[in-house]
Amino acid sequence: MSVLQQIIDRRLSGKNKSIGNRERFLRRYREQIGEAVKRAVSGRGIRDLEQGEDVILPRHDVSEPVFGHGDGGNREYVHPGNREYIKGDRIERPQSGGGGSGGSQAADSGEGEDDFVFRLTKEEFMRVFFEDLALPHLVRTQLAEVPEWKSHRAGFVTDGMPSNLHVVRSMRGALSRRIALGGEPRRELRALEELLLKLKRNPRALEDELIIREIKETELKIEEMKKGAKRIPFLDPIDLRYRNRVRIPVPSAKAVMFCLMDVSGSMDEARKDMSKRFFMLLYLFLTRHYDKIELVFIRHHTQATEVTEDEFFHTTETGGTVVSSALKLMHEIVRARYPSNEWNIYGAQASDGDNWHQDSGQCRKILDDQLLPLVRYYAYVQVADAEQNLWEEYAQLAESHKNFAMRKVSDAQDIYPVFRDLFKKEGAPT
Repeated sequence: MSVLQQIIDRRLSGKNKSIGNRERFLRRYREQIGEAVKRAVSGRGIRDLEQGEDVILPRHDVSEPVFGHGDGGNREYVHPGNREYIKGDRIERPQSGGGGSGGSQAADSGEGEDDFVFRLTKEEFMRVFFEDLALPHLVRTQLAEVPEWKSHRAGFVTDGMPSNLHVVRSMRGALSRRIALGGEPRRELRALEELLLKLKRNPRALEDELIIREIKETELKIEEMKKGAKRIPFLDPIDLRYRNRVRIPVPSAKAVMFCLMDVSGSMDEARKDMSKRFFMLLYLFLTRHYDKIELVFIRHHTQATEVTEDEFFHTTETGGTVVSSALKLMHEIVRARYPSNEWNIYGAQASDGDNWHQDSGQCRKILDDQLLPLVRYYAYVQVADAEQNLWEEYAQLAESHKNFAMRKVSDAQDIYPVFRDLFKKEGAPT
């Protein structure tokens, strides 16, 4: 008979609120909380992205159905603090919108209810923030230098943790042992019992001393054999069997993301801020969801340079615009450090699209011939409305390459929807 086990987590979170109740609330109002998180993101600064949030839910969204008495009938009430009425007095029914709680019509008296304010922790906020996102076309590659391990069943062993004890297999072994150890003694015991019965049925059993002595000796032997049978343990340590699991190496999904940002003179502070917001979202998303991923940061004006994370987000250098320098540097780094047969390669580029005119065609050619055949996915975000020559060249790539995507962002509040659109899970609803 199988036994159904259920584990109930009764740990308490802040202010004695049950974690289970909190999780149920988040699941129940998932859509409303998701919309509130999207609204909160649009007004945040770069350094404030990874914080909690006070989520305000409209009262009608969290209202619960209740049972109540209908109109009519005779009922008696006890109203605490009543000093005006006695039993038998008639009280007029309140006008609509007057008393009561939460009437939808305006009135000069009565009470209402505020919207429900719910505090999301940092972890809950980021979980909702990056829900339904994933790196497109991520595949397993060859074994890494430090491979991932997967546990597989490998029969049974005689030693192990109590949690791995296989009860059925252990009881089967115990039964086999008891049968093997007790088989011959039981046959002897049955033979002695039959002899004893035969002796007692002998007509001279009460007179012949030899028969009486033989009966007593047989009874003693039977008693000793029964005591010996009881000494065979029902369950012995040698009967115990534990589930055995072995670890085997499995292919690891190694991935690298190239972040290319335009810092030329045409990129004013507003456009740089939008680019940094986009890359900050990307950085938080990747570092929170993937253990084995590397990030390469490239800044460019007329020349491209690989920089550190801190330099990428905070350095203020500027200059002219030659976008192809960043693409060439990315290709050099891929060839030197990230073979495409071992790595899932991704690229994300942010620019206002303003480029030296003769260089835009070169950018398209580099992507078409060198980078797009190597990468799983490449996303281009233009932080300006006007379609510059770079946008026109990239539009030709979008028509012929499924692993290339391009979007426009003209305002900070558009960054989050565009980011989700570029990195939504395959098959997820738009």
